[in-house]
Amino acid sequence: MRILLTNDDGIHAAGFAALEQIAGELSDDVWVVAPETDQSGVAHSLTLHDPLRLREMGERRYSVRGTPTDCVIMGVREILNDKRPDLILSGVNRGQNAADDVTYSGTIAGAMEGTLMGIRSIALSQGVAWSKGARADYSCAISHAPKLIQRLLDFSFPPDTLLNLNFPPCAPDEVEGIEVTRQGKRKVSELGVDARTDGRGVPYYWLGFRNADEDPPRDTDLSALVHNRISVTPLKLDLTAHDLLGELKDLLG
Repeated sequence: MRILLTNDDGIHAAGFAALEQIAGELSDDVWVVAPETDQSGVAHSLTLHDPLRLREMGERRYSVRGTPTDCVIMGVREILNDKRPDLILSGVNRGQNAADDVTYSGTIAGAMEGTLMGIRSIALSQGVAWSKGARADYSCAISHAPKLIQRLLDFSFPPDTLLNLNFPPCAPDEVEGIEVTRQGKRKVSELGVDARTDGRGVPYYWLGFRNADEDPPRDTDLSALVHNRISVTPLKLDLTAHDLLGELKDLLG
């Protein structure tokens, strides 16, 4: 099985080293094409106004000065070309990619691009208890992901469908199981604006996360993580609100 790896935290990220370890337990035919620098929050963006710089970092290992989407395109269409991968893994992201995070995440986008190409694609993220002052610890993902992915390879992966895996912020032996979930929705947006002033008195701003505590519905990705369960969420690329088509046709017909 040929596996292509990418992420959004950059090729030198600790989470990416964790992903390489995970992939190494699944296959000895692993290829790396990851961003040269941190691309967190770039979502499913393409680099169209600047050239893409590709650098060979070692055997079957490349960095791209671009987004995760750029990396998957370069990996599949330029580097591998006629040696198309059987599986694309994107991650392991530093922090969960659940609920609203899905729309911002470059990690999810890497898997989206693979899905658009008709390749089985899985995004992996490791939850971190930021509100408790914890640092990213990838041992949970490293311990549980290989067997979970091996089981998921029996899944049919319908067209335009990817899988989003989130590992809870706990020790591997504290995981309470695996839960198939729907994408949650936060009651309060975690994004906030931090207003500051530079040395010349000119205002500037940082976007940051508040890490608000919530009690999410039980069948969601957010709830699974709160209860130390691994969340497996199938995501579709089709964003059509099918339940509204009839109403709109009646209104405009």
